[in-house]
Amino acid sequence: MSPNTNDIVAKLWREAKTLQGAGISILHYVNELTYLLFLKMLEETGQTTLIPAAYSWSELSKAEGGDQLRYYKKLLLDLGDPEIVHNVMVLAIFTDAVTHLREPKDLKTLTTNIDKIDWFSARGRPWRHV
Repeated sequence: MSPNTNDIVAKLWREAKTLQGAGISILHYVNELTYLLFLKMLEETGQTTLIPAAYSWSELSKAEGGDQLRYYKKLLLDLGDPEIVHNVMVLAIFTDAVTHLREPKDLKTLTTNIDKIDWFSARGRPWRHV
């Protein structure tokens, strides 16, 4: 059975509770989800040209351990830099973006679980616009 939107939301909020034990507040979790889901949706909808190719969801999600966390921190910094990114929507999301994730395992859990979600079957039709 395909997940519905409520199933996806519930799954994402369960992750928030897991990360609270690591010292990540709900507010910080929402920020992390904004960054991660935006990157994932750019890839899912074929709009990766809005960001530099070096900062794709694929690259982030396949990285491991400390390398993934370092890559994520640099990604957040660079996607908020108007000398690197020229898209106003991307800049609006990533300007002054920081992560509060300190443990590589927490970032890996988020990226792995976001990758497991079948985004399109939940909506019943493709999501086309970011």
